[in-house]
Amino acid sequence: MPIDLKQVAAISGMSGLYRIVKPTRTGVIIESLEETPKNMVAQARHRMSLLDEISIYTTDEEGTIALAEVFDRLHNKYGDSLPVSEKPDNEELKRFMEEALPEYDESRVYVSDMKKLVTWYAIVNQFIGFTEADATAASATEEETEEAKKAD
Repeated sequence: MPIDLKQVAAISGMSGLYRIVKPTRTGVIIESLEETPKNMVAQARHRMSLLDEISIYTTDEEGTIALAEVFDRLHNKYGDSLPVSEKPDNEELKRFMEEALPEYDESRVYVSDMKKLVTWYAIVNQFIGFTEADATAASATEEETEEAKKAD
């Protein structure tokens, strides 16, 4: 089971990620995911994207992969820190994506998307966290998939 990102959102025009606290009449109360969290109201005019609904384009049969599954893969492969520098250049990000998610669609996944992926992973890892149960379930699912492929 991938990490639960249902209550985590990115808001257009605002840096960072936000946890949805509760709805109001005119929007939702959000809490910033940072060392000193701040509560504020995101109104209907703000474009809010739940991380749970975001996918990355791939070249495989499915066409996309959920961001939560990508985060789980990254966590299983790299742990708490990704192998990219503090301010990676475009080529470093492309190399990272090719290594971390070889099936990503190079023509539809832009460098800006890669930067968000790296930044969001760091925030989610620090403030949401990955549990051992998630890692165990993900590895069990991978083993089941491999066994099913062998059986075919």
